[in-house]
Amino acid sequence: VQLQASGGGLVQAGGSLTLSCAASGRSIYEINIMGWYRQTPGNQRDMVATISRVGTIDYADYVKGRFTISMNNAKNTVYLQMDNLKPEDTDIYYCKTITKRSGNYWGRGTLVTVSS
Repeated sequence: VQLQASGGGLVQAGGSLTLSCAASGRSIYEINIMGWYRQTPGNQRDMVATISRVGTIDYADYVKGRFTISMNNAKNTVYLQMDNLKPEDTDIYYCKTITKRSGNYWGRGTLVTVSS
């Protein structure tokens, strides 16, 4: 599975960004869960939000009410709508997919910078 992420950028505090991640490859029919994680260099990669094919959603507590994850199953694409962004949301965001039998895959990170 290949993951192509896009949508990062620079935004002022209180602004919005939408990240998208499109999956492709022979094993995309095995995708069960897609999600977004964040990582500061030198730190561990932490879950931001995940969504399953059947719509089960999980959010990190600090993004509840501000971020919305969604998936277009037909396009094998996951989106992360980020509203009311805060400077502490600044980080590199990574897309991840979990398949039923073919393992887990990561996309390249996309940088989100929120200025105060």
